[in-house]
Amino acid sequence: MNPVPLGMPSVARSSRRGTALPARPDENTLVDRFGRTATDLRVSVTDRCNLRCSYCMPAEGLDWLPGSELLSGAELTRLIGIAVRDLGITEIRFTGGEPLLRKDILDVIGAAAELSPRPRMSLTTNGLRLPELAGKLAEAGLDRVNVSLDTLRADRFFTITRRDRLDKVLDGMAAATGAGLTPVKVNAVLMRGVNEDEAVPLLEYCLDKGYELRFIEQMPLDPQHAWDRDRMVTATEILDMLGAAFELAPHPAPRGGAPAERWVVDGGRGSVGVIASVTQPFCAACDRTRLTADGQIRSCLFARTETDLRGPLREGASDEEIAALWRSAMWGKAAGHGIDEAGFAQPDRPMSAIGG
Repeated sequence: MNPVPLGMPSVARSSRRGTALPARPDENTLVDRFGRTATDLRVSVTDRCNLRCSYCMPAEGLDWLPGSELLSGAELTRLIGIAVRDLGITEIRFTGGEPLLRKDILDVIGAAAELSPRPRMSLTTNGLRLPELAGKLAEAGLDRVNVSLDTLRADRFFTITRRDRLDKVLDGMAAATGAGLTPVKVNAVLMRGVNEDEAVPLLEYCLDKGYELRFIEQMPLDPQHAWDRDRMVTATEILDMLGAAFELAPHPAPRGGAPAERWVVDGGRGSVGVIASVTQPFCAACDRTRLTADGQIRSCLFARTETDLRGPLREGASDEEIAALWRSAMWGKAAGHGIDEAGFAQPDRPMSAIGG
């Protein structure tokens, strides 16, 4: 019942040693030298957040990016337009930080919804602002939301997030459903000694509410660089816990570039996914490119290098010049994240500054 890891594309020994990249083919799309094409754009619109999840940031928070370094709404809109019209992006996920803290988020989504071809659009949120914004997000053109929820217990929610807001998150998920932002997907991280006993209750709750649950292995993206593999609850452990309480069968839909391996629950009652980024990497099928809130292109969540688009954008670069920079950045994408390789180092930016 365990997923088959997609692993990493094969890579020549010489390219690992940093020799010159081969010539890029004359393609408009975001191809890389391992045969992958990025069609999914993850856009971080802010690094700020109104929770302080222990695996994401310290209790006192982080030093936020200065406002002058953040992309303006017009700059975000222009870069998203280039991605869709000129680079073959078909799907956009707005992330943060907490993207609903950005005051012009509705305008940014609305502008993206007017692009032709129109991209599919989703947003990853902690859910706190969904009760008042779900309807407006749908009206702006958003298709659906992912909501982060690691526990159904109020005491644990406070321990994990350092905020007493569980009811608000649950209300936000219900509001998203009512506004048609479906399917509502729920992202949960299980941590040993914290909430690993909630795999079954979380799935039961999501099945009852019609949400699609995704368990995510905890990744080394914390600003404290204190990630410990031994505290991570693995995909195999999660599936073992779920398999003891539910009937699981591999989902018949092709996985494609999706990060989650999906399972049908109890013959069709619903589905559940497991994102095994650490123990069963799916780098060979990765179709994502990432734009940070300060205008940097990242070819991988764990990349230690970035390509600046904000500078050229503000210096008057044309759309084609920006597109060429983006194509070049993705051509240099590594074969995989390398978590299990000797010498692996976490990226300097934490998850809140990269975007999920």
